[in-house]
Amino acid sequence: MTAPVLTRPAPPSWARVARARVVLELRLFLREPQQVVFSFAYPVLMMVVFGSVFGGNEVSPGVTFNQYFLAGIAATGIMLTSFQAVGMGIAEERDRGDLARLQVLGTPPSSYVAGKAGQVLLSTVAQLAVLLAVAALAYDVPLPDEPGRWLTFAWVSLGGALAGTVLGIAVSSGMGSARAAAAGIPALAIVLQFFSGVFFVYTGLPSWMQQVASVFPLKWMTQGMRSVFLPEQAAAAEVAGAWEHGRTALVLLAWVVVGTVLAARTFRWRRSA
Repeated sequence: MTAPVLTRPAPPSWARVARARVVLELRLFLREPQQVVFSFAYPVLMMVVFGSVFGGNEVSPGVTFNQYFLAGIAATGIMLTSFQAVGMGIAEERDRGDLARLQVLGTPPSSYVAGKAGQVLLSTVAQLAVLLAVAALAYDVPLPDEPGRWLTFAWVSLGGALAGTVLGIAVSSGMGSARAAAAGIPALAIVLQFFSGVFFVYTGLPSWMQQVASVFPLKWMTQGMRSVFLPEQAAAAEVAGAWEHGRTALVLLAWVVVGTVLAARTFRWRRSA
């Protein structure tokens, strides 16, 4: 009598593992009250500070400070939820040995990255919803009433979140330890915020700052957000005299591609000796 042949069950598909990782990443995110509070409170706090200090003062005719800086606050909130949180989080997971255990379990790197990206996108949607509600209800910032502007808001947010996620993964490997990442990544984020017109009117910055900022995605995210919340005539005050939607989309897409390549080449499960 021939003995039955025992076969091992097929491993779960990439998509199934990715979905499970998204759910798990959301649970882990919600279990960290400090991270949740920071992600949601920081943009709102910035809105409160700018709204209280500058009030209804105008940046230009028909454009209040609250309108102008809402764009930068929305963009920087996306960057902090993606680039900063992901970069610091992965460095910490690597130091704790969490990534090494995932490697032993056979987790595909792409599924792990997809889980991070899914968590970032869902968190970003919630964060932006809270921020826009506060801006509209507490500071009377008019929200767009045209579908085209909301479409721009959607693709700028998506492109910025994806670019920030893959760049955060890439930077997490370059920083080495979690302690180094906790010091270096926020410092880099703050510098980019100053250079990209988040805290100041962009055209009022020195030209060399503008040139440096134009290399990085945050500047284009902020400009894209201005095209959403500011009246059409405000485009004349931009450096190019236009919103440059095409260039904004290309820059964000380029950074998604570059960040993906860098993340794929530098990602590692274990910390280097």
